[in-house]
Amino acid sequence: MKTDLVKGFKDYLGEEANKKVEIKKILRSIFERFGFEPVETPIIEYEEFVKGENDKDGAVSDIFKLKDKGKRNLALRYELTFPLKRIMKNQKLPYKTYRIGEVFRDEPVSGNRVRQFTSCDADIMGIQNIKEEAEIFSLVKTIMENLNIKFTIYVNNRKLLNEILNEQKIKKSGEVLKILDKLDKKSEKEVKGELKKYGAEKIINILQKPETYFKKYQSYKEIEELKKYCKYYGVKIKFLPNLTRGLSYYDGTIFEVKSSIKETILGGGSYTFNNARSIGFGVGVERLSAVSNISNKKEETLVISLNQDKDAIKLVEKLREQGKNASIFYGKPSKALEYANSKKIGKVIFVGKKEIETGKFKVKDMETGNESVLIG
Repeated sequence: MKTDLVKGFKDYLGEEANKKVEIKKILRSIFERFGFEPVETPIIEYEEFVKGENDKDGAVSDIFKLKDKGKRNLALRYELTFPLKRIMKNQKLPYKTYRIGEVFRDEPVSGNRVRQFTSCDADIMGIQNIKEEAEIFSLVKTIMENLNIKFTIYVNNRKLLNEILNEQKIKKSGEVLKILDKLDKKSEKEVKGELKKYGAEKIINILQKPETYFKKYQSYKEIEELKKYCKYYGVKIKFLPNLTRGLSYYDGTIFEVKSSIKETILGGGSYTFNNARSIGFGVGVERLSAVSNISNKKEETLVISLNQDKDAIKLVEKLREQGKNASIFYGKPSKALEYANSKKIGKVIFVGKKEIETGKFKVKDMETGNESVLIG
C-alpha cells in the first residue's frame, strides 16, 4: 500500500499543528468580537454551483471534480465565498458571517502554495456604501496585529480599472484584467506580450503612474472615501493601481495584504450577490502561520506513575479538572523524562509510595531542571 503524500498535500504535526489551532482560535475570537456569525458549508457542492458565472477564472478552472454513485457532477469547494449565494437568502441584511474550513485547488505547487489549505473568510452582505466597507479593513488590521505580523494593505477598485480600459477603448476588459493579475507572477515583458493580443500593452504604463494621475477618474473618489473612513479606524491603506485580483465577481473595492513572503497572505474585495452589495476577504491559515509571530506554547504536565497507578490517575484527573493540560506515563522514570523532553512537556510530577504517604509530590521543571513540591 502506497502511503506517500499526494503532491500538493501535507501532514501537520506537533508545533506546526498547534500553531494552526492557535491561529484559528485567535481569528474566531476576533470575528465574533466584530459581530460576525459562524457558518459551516459542505466541502462538496454541485460542479455547476461551484463554477457559477466565473468558470473561466483561474481558481475555478483548478477545481477538483468528482462524481458520486448517482453519477452527479460534483466538485470540491475552491473557496468559501460562493456558498453565500445560498446562505444569504432570507437573512436579515446587513449579514455578517465568518467561515473557517478546508478548500481545494488543483493547481501547480510552489513555495507556500499547496492544494489543500484552511481558509478563514469574513463577509458583510447587504452594505449600502463605501464607508461601510471600512469595517472590513479594521478587522484585517486587528487580525494582523494580534498575530504580530508586519503587513501592508494594498487597495484598488475594479470600477477604476474598467474606467481606464474604457478610456483606452480596450474591449474584452475581463480578459485584460486576468492578464494584468499575472504581474506578480510573470515579468512585465511577458505580461505586455500577452496584452498585445488585445491592443492593451500601454495599460501597464498607465498603471505605473503616480497616484495623483488617477484623481481625474470618477471612480477614484471611492478610493478617497475609503481612505478617509479607514483613517477613522486607524487603518493605513496603500493605493496600488495595478492590483486586479483574479476573481471576476469583484465589482468595486479590491485589496490584498502583503508581508514577508512573496505570496499574498490575505485578499478580498466587494461584489454583488443576489442584488446585495457585499464585501469580504479570505485568508489561508498556512500563510498566516508562515509569517506570524505568536507563542503557541502551552503549559503541559506529565504525571509519572511509579507503580502507584490509582493515585497517579487521581492526580492527573485533578489537574485536568483545574483546566490544566496533563498526561500520565506508566513506566521507568528515565523513559518518562525522555518522552517529556521529546514532546517538550514543561513539568513532570512523580507519584510514588513515598509521595503518597507524605502528600508531597516532586515537580521537575524540564526547561530549568529546578524542582519544587506540590502538596497533594
